[in-house]
Amino acid sequence: MAILDELSSAASRVVADVGPAVVRIGRGGGRGCGVVLSEGLVATNAHNLRGEETLVTFADGRQALGTVAATDVDGDLAVLRVDTGSSPTIAWADGASQVGSVVFVVTRSGAGGERVSFGMVSGTERAFRGPRGRRIKGSLEHTAPLPRGSSGSPVVTADGTVVGINTNRLGDGFYLALPADAELRSRLSALSTGESRNRPRLGVGLAPAHVARALRRSVGLPERDGLLVRVVEEGSPAATAGLSEGDLIVAVNGTAVTTADDLFDVMDTADEVRVSVVRGTDELEITVPLSAGG
Repeated sequence: MAILDELSSAASRVVADVGPAVVRIGRGGGRGCGVVLSEGLVATNAHNLRGEETLVTFADGRQALGTVAATDVDGDLAVLRVDTGSSPTIAWADGASQVGSVVFVVTRSGAGGERVSFGMVSGTERAFRGPRGRRIKGSLEHTAPLPRGSSGSPVVTADGTVVGINTNRLGDGFYLALPADAELRSRLSALSTGESRNRPRLGVGLAPAHVARALRRSVGLPERDGLLVRVVEEGSPAATAGLSEGDLIVAVNGTAVTTADDLFDVMDTADEVRVSVVRGTDELEITVPLSAGG
């Protein structure tokens, strides 16, 4: 009973301390949640937004129209500019969460009331796919149950400090959150100033390695591991540099690539890439200056 009493007391404190900083994003039942970062700024997931404006519902029931300050779509993060009134801000935890730590989640329902649940950190350094398919690494996995529409809500410790921003539902009772580490705070700081983050892109559609091997085999070409270029967008960096449909990308900046994640990992840290391709039986190297994605 003592443990249950402690959990009950902790949950009540969390609701009282964190609940006023949690908002609802969207009209009606809403699409998700968010947290008040500072006066005039709210953080949420990019996938909760539709267009440049959205309705924000605060803990006291007040509603205001928020406008997008900036987004990091591939990182599933966004910041809104909105009149936050007297709403308090969230407090960030100082260190990383440990597996086995007890955590709480506070969400806001479509009717405006808080919901609280608890669980534990079940894993760290997990990965999932963002809204446009890029891998988001380093995520916090926890078991605190989330109702639908909870993405963007905070994962907090018993003292009310935020250790993550809920983002993805794994199913089977597990959930993923963006960890509230220095890197996340840096991204939010940049978004708060209106600095959207657009990840570099080639402008191609790719087929995975097993498809590439099968297609090359079907036309009598030697099998090679790599990514088959199926589509080249008109006016894209790939088109300008001379990549063509049917090219097999086998390496980028000297690193072998067999998955799209291999390609993205290299692109995310480069201003241009040297793409090694097999075109028929010829091997070419094409330098592609990178463009930020929209």
